[in-house]
Amino acid sequence: MLAAGIIFSNIHDANIPELTRNRTMASVPFGCRYRLIDFALSNMVNSNIHNVSVITHYNYQSLMDHLGAGKDWDLARRAGGIKILPPYITAYANNVNALYRTRLEALKSVSHSITKITDDYVVLSDCDVICNIDLNDMIRNHIENKADITIAVKKVTLDKATAKANVLIESDETGRITDLQAYPTSFEGDSDINLNIMVMSRQYLQEIVLDAVAHDYISLNKDIILKNLNGKNYRIYRYDGYFACISSSQDYYKCSMELIENKDIRDQLFRVKNRPIYTKVRNSAPTYYSPESKVTNSLIADGCQIFGEVENSILFRGVKIGKGTKVKNCILFQDTFTGENVVLNCVIADKNVVIRDNKVLSGDESLPFYLSKGRMI
Repeated sequence: MLAAGIIFSNIHDANIPELTRNRTMASVPFGCRYRLIDFALSNMVNSNIHNVSVITHYNYQSLMDHLGAGKDWDLARRAGGIKILPPYITAYANNVNALYRTRLEALKSVSHSITKITDDYVVLSDCDVICNIDLNDMIRNHIENKADITIAVKKVTLDKATAKANVLIESDETGRITDLQAYPTSFEGDSDINLNIMVMSRQYLQEIVLDAVAHDYISLNKDIILKNLNGKNYRIYRYDGYFACISSSQDYYKCSMELIENKDIRDQLFRVKNRPIYTKVRNSAPTYYSPESKVTNSLIADGCQIFGEVENSILFRGVKIGKGTKVKNCILFQDTFTGENVVLNCVIADKNVVIRDNKVLSGDESLPFYLSKGRMI
């Protein structure tokens, strides 16, 4: 049972424009030392998928820096390995060379590469799917049910705000998909939501892409799945573990804070037997805690220097907290520097931010204060 993987790196960039101004959604930092793409990549590697293509859009320099040759995910291979596919690498992939907006348009833009896939099955995943899922079991389920497409879903309770950020899937008692609602505006209640992970055969994927090119289809949900519900065997795969998808800056902040507050979430993501989450390894020095420092209920990466107080916060590599500084409910990206006697509350500071002495910055849990990359204040 050989499978290839395809990851969409830019599909949801517009969800958090503050963090994706200079990077793809795939390379957004998360959880102290990871990037969002680490979860999708690790899920594939842990399921023996070692031929992975990452479809890019723009702003993918930081993604390339993070992935490198794929060594940290055991994907630096002569056969297979990891491949970064820039958009429209062939002249006929798009006749106006417009940047794609949907997954189907992304697949059309790399149609030449898709025709070269030789594995029996293909797993498609968004880059911002934060979960630890056994894709081997999902592929087995797909084969046993002789499905054309299998979509991972999770049963959740939705209000109107969360429903319009998701694709809702209805299925019968056998697991066959009967209907699909894309981003409904008035739904409330319990429903299966699409986790944006799907399995299909290589032949069917190639057929879909060729059909989309011929008929100028743009939506995988509306133009492919909904139109073929009666004639094709589309099925769900129910996932019961922790799942999060970033649909706004508030979602990003909330999901990050959940890692601190909920040990069960950390266990479901990072302590699943035989399914670790891999990331780029950096040989940093251990974090230094001065005698006068105080740290409570926080996630601290290597290479930090802490001389003040840190509470309920996430600090990435190389962050320095000055003397007399108080950091609470904050997310500080790599190499953020705070001076002395600074007060930060509900702040997201991007990489290489410098906050000078005696500054007071505060946001709110529903609207965190954001400092852009390289900002000095």
